[in-house]
Amino acid sequence: MRHAFRARSAAVGALLLCTTAALPVPTALAAGSPGPYGFAPDATSVTGTPTPAGAKPLTAGTTYRSSLPGDGPAHYSLDLDATSDTYVSATAAPDPGSAVSAGEGIKVTVQDAAGRSCSFDTETFGVVRSARPLAAWGAREISADRPRCKTAGTYHVVVERVGTPVSAPDDWDLELFVVSEPALREPVAAEVPEAWNSQTPRPATGDAVPREGGSGFASAVPVGPGVWTSGIEPGGTLFYRVPVGWGGQLSATAELAAADSRGGYTTGALSLELYNPARGFVDDVAANYAGRREDASLPPLPPVAYENRYAGPDRLGGMRFAGSYYLVVHLASEVAEKFGDGPFDVALRVRVDGSEKSAPDYAGESRPDDVFEAVPVDVDLGGITGGGASGGTAGGGSGGGDAAMTVLAVSGIGTGTALLGVLGVWSVVARRRLGGS
Repeated sequence: MRHAFRARSAAVGALLLCTTAALPVPTALAAGSPGPYGFAPDATSVTGTPTPAGAKPLTAGTTYRSSLPGDGPAHYSLDLDATSDTYVSATAAPDPGSAVSAGEGIKVTVQDAAGRSCSFDTETFGVVRSARPLAAWGAREISADRPRCKTAGTYHVVVERVGTPVSAPDDWDLELFVVSEPALREPVAAEVPEAWNSQTPRPATGDAVPREGGSGFASAVPVGPGVWTSGIEPGGTLFYRVPVGWGGQLSATAELAAADSRGGYTTGALSLELYNPARGFVDDVAANYAGRREDASLPPLPPVAYENRYAGPDRLGGMRFAGSYYLVVHLASEVAEKFGDGPFDVALRVRVDGSEKSAPDYAGESRPDDVFEAVPVDVDLGGITGGGASGGTAGGGSGGGDAAMTVLAVSGIGTGTALLGVLGVWSVVARRRLGGS
């Protein structure tokens, strides 16, 4: 998808002191189990309406649980000021293993009070024609070239299913996540960042550490630099999160181990998706599978910078915030038809390069207040610590063997900064589009 989010002025401010807080260990998904989507335990229930009339309000900093009907849109409302940017991410979760078509998916639109579009985003199942959580996002951004979307007042969020349906008309579970980004103290010209190193880095190496993924964004399991492994069954989806600060350059690669060959071939067997801290799509990739070891790597991504929002394409414009970036691994349900029920071994290689940059000089706090803070990974992973001041990768291996890969102390919004480590690369390829009017 192309996210045509355009934004207001950018500025870079002073570096904040580094926080030493450790990430909590969320509940992990049992290895390989293609269970239901894991909603945030504190999610607020809300019901969408078929028209804007009577639409229930959404508040920045809050996660909601709702449902998406198969025969019409779900409408919600936003009461917004005239200074902050607001992002709404919608994650639809059809039943694992249910039938879907490549063109099916969801669309999120943010509209002004008159029903005119401020932005929209569409996500489809694509080449990986396997039922799995799909996330799309919309935004109300303060922008000089979109004056109708910069005023205070009531806005509407419309979530709907798109494409020719193959799936049953049953409702899909839906999670909504609303984020507010404060304005900058001193506006500057909207300029695309300077040239960056777009060479594909070497994947992280070293001893693999078992790390089962979560079942949703809220339970995404934190990982640091190195190689992380888990079992996954066909139809299963694993969620991980990686802290990336201002100036950090993330790369990742996913690997699917060989299986007992039965002479089969599955298109789009393994997919890897990347979402930013607001759960906005950045990039994805998919790998086919014929029973031999396969890997997929995300294309090179720019260092995290506020100004990336002016760059246009998803994988550039999406890298606009510091904070937790989400890596989502899915194994297509069709794999079972050719290679058995598994579980199959999957490895995730992660690294973060780049050089430390100061946080933008924001005039206020984000909502949630820690969403743009890259908290270091500092949890005991079977004797291995991911992240931290040492800069080592999990298992004591190399993050790619490059001396330039250094641990970064990178500031987030508000209270703290984050220590970033070198991360390894793993990948899969994607399709998404976002447009604004």
